[in-house]
Amino acid sequence: MRAATLNDRRSHTADTDKITVRDALECDLPAIIDIYNATVPTRMATAELEPTTVETRLPWFREHSPDQHPFWVAESEGHVIGWLDFKKFMPRCAYRGTAEISVYVHEKFRRQGVARRLLEEAIARSPSLGINAIVGLIFGHNQPSLKLFERLGFERWGLLPRIAQLDGNKRDLVIMGRHLLAD
Repeated sequence: MRAATLNDRRSHTADTDKITVRDALECDLPAIIDIYNATVPTRMATAELEPTTVETRLPWFREHSPDQHPFWVAESEGHVIGWLDFKKFMPRCAYRGTAEISVYVHEKFRRQGVARRLLEEAIARSPSLGINAIVGLIFGHNQPSLKLFERLGFERWGLLPRIAQLDGNKRDLVIMGRHLLAD
């Protein structure tokens, strides 16, 4: 008898109380890339137009560090079902306290609280990382992500109109931001 995988056609639900958020390991990269690549054809969450590979993304993965720009996975029943990473917002020193975050969830676990759980963890732990503001760059047509960020206290800090070309369609990029420490 073969083990069940996330690609089986059975229904999947995530019990958010049983989700573990942990630092990503290099051995998680295939699952991370599978989750990411599943978003490419949707044209909702990434500006990449073609799927990527583990080998191509390995240097990107290695740029992260648990104490400064972490990379976390959400795990349920031994499977990686989502991930969130922190990146430098801008290279200049004055922006050191600001990080850009990205969050992706396995297609079978979307709208079950996984992204919310990862974002709540990012909000809670950012100050201990020296991060006082976080931003997310979200396509204007990605209403589920925009609404989730708004529910978690993010505000619209900017708009880059018609900046992305996706299959001949010009798409807006919305900058969602949240301060984490009182001024």
